[in-house]
Amino acid sequence: MHDAEIIELPTITGEKLALIYLKTLIDLERLNEVIIEPLDCYPQETIHNCIAAAKISKLSTLAEAQQQIFQGSVVIHDCSSGLWWAVPLQSQVSRSIQPSETETILFGPLDSFTEQIDINITLIRRRLPIAALKSEAFTVGYLTQTTVVLMYIDGLTNPELVSVARSKLASINFDMFLDSSHVAAFMEDHNNSIFPQFLQTDRPDSCAYSLGLGKLVVLVNNTPFTLVAPVTLFHLFQSPEDYINRWLIASLLRCLRYIGFFISITLIPLYVALTTHHYQIIPLPILFVILESRSKMPFTPFWEAFLMVATLEIIKEASLRMPTKTSQTLGVIGGIVIGQAAVEAGFASKVLIVLIGISAVASFLVPNYLVTKSSLLLQLVFLVCSTLLGIPGIMLGMIAVLAHLNSLTSLNQPYLAPLAPFYWKDWVDLFIRGPLPTMKVRPEYLHPLNKWRTQKRRK
Repeated sequence: MHDAEIIELPTITGEKLALIYLKTLIDLERLNEVIIEPLDCYPQETIHNCIAAAKISKLSTLAEAQQQIFQGSVVIHDCSSGLWWAVPLQSQVSRSIQPSETETILFGPLDSFTEQIDINITLIRRRLPIAALKSEAFTVGYLTQTTVVLMYIDGLTNPELVSVARSKLASINFDMFLDSSHVAAFMEDHNNSIFPQFLQTDRPDSCAYSLGLGKLVVLVNNTPFTLVAPVTLFHLFQSPEDYINRWLIASLLRCLRYIGFFISITLIPLYVALTTHHYQIIPLPILFVILESRSKMPFTPFWEAFLMVATLEIIKEASLRMPTKTSQTLGVIGGIVIGQAAVEAGFASKVLIVLIGISAVASFLVPNYLVTKSSLLLQLVFLVCSTLLGIPGIMLGMIAVLAHLNSLTSLNQPYLAPLAPFYWKDWVDLFIRGPLPTMKVRPEYLHPLNKWRTQKRRK
């Protein structure tokens, strides 16, 4: 390896010490200060007294030495005695703490996680400075040797959740883990579902709040996104800003998210169902507008809607992949030009273009990006159902989706809780966000060891 270096240092007794390290993984500026200069007094002093490092470990095998080198340590070998030591000297290559770009808010904390797992743990512990906050480290991926840390609050979190998560992490057998979503794929109970069973977030305040409720947090090294579990479908519609706004405003915004999600998956299928099977129930003024706009259409309502939905997704994906300065221009100009051209060319009706725009805007109300992508697949499924059976087809599709959601679990916890099974006390933070002073009990579906959020005051 071109970045491997071996330095031989003579001691005052004439013996030699060998320093072995990878220069791309260690802090070269601290190498001379922490290790080379202090070794001048060796062997009059022990290696622990010579080196001014916080942690020095003695190695017993070559395999341990190799592992320490690839983790950013400097391995010291005493050629005379045959002893080996490892001194951690990792280079701190990391970006600064910045505001979150995926979960933006107007008020509240502006810090977010980075790719360094130690920094991420620090951000959480600053918010929860208690001894009960436990962390357990795991190593996954025999090629990447990725560090994964499981965090929970001892004495509050249900031990069954900790046991399930611990066993899932310990049983992982794969080569590479470069993102937290890779770890989630091995921990999910249902890999074939389009609905996420872990919440991915880069906000430390969201993780601290989830830990305080009795949930688990899984941090993965080299990625700013952590995993929160167990989650329910309703948790994916919550935003960190819900607990900052006034409770009435937060409740209104949360209800708008549910309505927006429903509109995004049913509006276009409903248009296809009405124009294909149920045009007789459309009021005459609206029916005349639809007939006029569709009088010269060469496609059926299904293909017209499918082409426009596919075109919209192409524009959205292209906007995400383009550089930041040009993506907004591409989205606005592409949507206007293509929409206007489609209407003038007779490929789409004006009514459908309006409905496509409403559906697209409504889909962005959901704060979770994975749920937004799930809504696209649901929209396509309902589109096919509406073409075949009309409104009854949409209803059958909804029943199938609800049955699927009812069968899902997250760390063996029901995905539709507290709706199914029914926990009426948890409804204070379900469709609405109740006043914080009234939310004195932790979610019952999590079965926390300590359900009360209030502390008994000493007299």
